[in-house]
Amino acid sequence: MKKKLRIILVWISVSLVLQFGAYSILNNKVAKVLGPIAETNEPITKQLKATIPGSNFENIQISYAKDYLAYKDNGILKIFNLKKEKIVFEKELPSDKDQKMGVLSYQWLPDRDTLLYFYAKKNPNPVTYVTVPIKQPETVIPIEPTIEDPNQKTDKQVIQDVPIKTRTEARYGNPQITELYTLELPSSDEDTAPDNRFNQTINEFPAGGKIEELVVSTSTNLIYLTVKNQSSELLMEIDVMKNIRSLNRTGEIIDGMAASDRYGTLFINSKVNGTKQVVSLGVGKRLVISKSSNDKVLGIRNGKVYIGEVKNNQLVKIKTLEDRSEMTNNPSQKTEWEGSIPFNNANWLIGSKGQVIIYNQTTAYIITTGQLKELQLLGDENYISDDGAELIQLKRSGTSTIVELQPIKL
Repeated sequence: MKKKLRIILVWISVSLVLQFGAYSILNNKVAKVLGPIAETNEPITKQLKATIPGSNFENIQISYAKDYLAYKDNGILKIFNLKKEKIVFEKELPSDKDQKMGVLSYQWLPDRDTLLYFYAKKNPNPVTYVTVPIKQPETVIPIEPTIEDPNQKTDKQVIQDVPIKTRTEARYGNPQITELYTLELPSSDEDTAPDNRFNQTINEFPAGGKIEELVVSTSTNLIYLTVKNQSSELLMEIDVMKNIRSLNRTGEIIDGMAASDRYGTLFINSKVNGTKQVVSLGVGKRLVISKSSNDKVLGIRNGKVYIGEVKNNQLVKIKTLEDRSEMTNNPSQKTEWEGSIPFNNANWLIGSKGQVIIYNQTTAYIITTGQLKELQLLGDENYISDDGAELIQLKRSGTSTIVELQPIKL
C-alpha cells in the first residue's frame, strides 16, 4: 500500500513539474507577443548603407526596428525598406491640382514598425440638399346644420385637409475629409505587403488646417495633435474609442508638447495673452508645472519629465520632475545639468536611456547623467532616431540619396 502511494506521489510531482514548465514557456511566448520591448531596455541599432531614388525628401523618420524609412517626396508619403533597398508603400496625393491635401502628418509608434498618418481630401459633397415641409396654417370650415338634426350648432368646426407643400434647403458640411490610418509593416525580410488600415474620419478637423505637432502615448492609446489654420490653433485628443476632444483654451498658442508614456498626461509649452507657462493636461485637470517664461518641456522618458531653461536662444539648464498619475501645481524640480548649448532652430529628444539630445545639421549635443558630449554630423542632412540610439545621415548622389545608419555610442 505504501509503495503504491509513493508511486502516485512521484507521478503527481512529475506532472506538476511538467505543467509548470509548459506554463512558463507559454507565458514567455505571450510576453514576447504582447510586449516585445519588455525583454530588453536596449534599443535596436543597425549599421548599413542604402541608396534611395530621388532627393530633397521631407520629414525623414526611421522605424522602431531601424529597417524602414518614412519620408515625403513631392507630397507623396513613401516607405522604404532599408534592408531590401526598395519602396514598399506609397500614398499618393488625391489630386495633382491641390498640393495641400494628401498626407498631412505621420508618426512611427515607439515600440513596433507601425506608422500612424493623417490623410486629407476634398469632400465631393460639401453641400447636400434636403426636402423639408412648409408649415401651413390650419384651415377650418363651419358645419351647417342638417335637416335631420335641427338642433345642431352652427359654430362647430372641423379641420380641412390641405395639400402639404415642401421646399429644398441646403446643408453645409466640412469641405475637407480628414482620415486617420494605421500602416503596419511586416518584417523587413518578408515580401508581404504592408497592412494599410483605415481607422476613422475626423469631422472636427478644420479645412485647410496644418498639423504642427503629433505625439502618441502608446500605453494609453492617446493621440495628441496641434492643428493650425489662418485664424486659429486647435489642440486635439483622440482616444482608443475614437472620441475627439479639444483641449486648448481660446487664443492659446502651443510651442512644443510631450505625452507621458505611462499615464497619457500631456505637457505643453503654453502661451495665453503673452503669458508663457509649462502646463500639464490630465483627466479633466489643467495644472501649471512651471510659471517661468524661460522653461520648455523637452520630453518624457522612464518616469521623468524633462524641462529645459532657455535664455537668449541658449539652453542653460535641464531640470526633471517625476511623471505621476496625479500631478500638482508647481511640482519640485531637480537640476540635472547646467551649461550653454545653442538652441535656435534646434531639434531635441529624450533617448531611451534618459540622455538629452539637442542637435542641428552640424552638431549633436548629448547630455548623459550630467555630462556633455559633442558629436559632429557629416551628412548633407542629419537626423537622430526618437530613441536616441541611431544617427541617420543623408548624402545626395546625383538623382539619388545615400542613407547611412550609424549607432550612437554614449
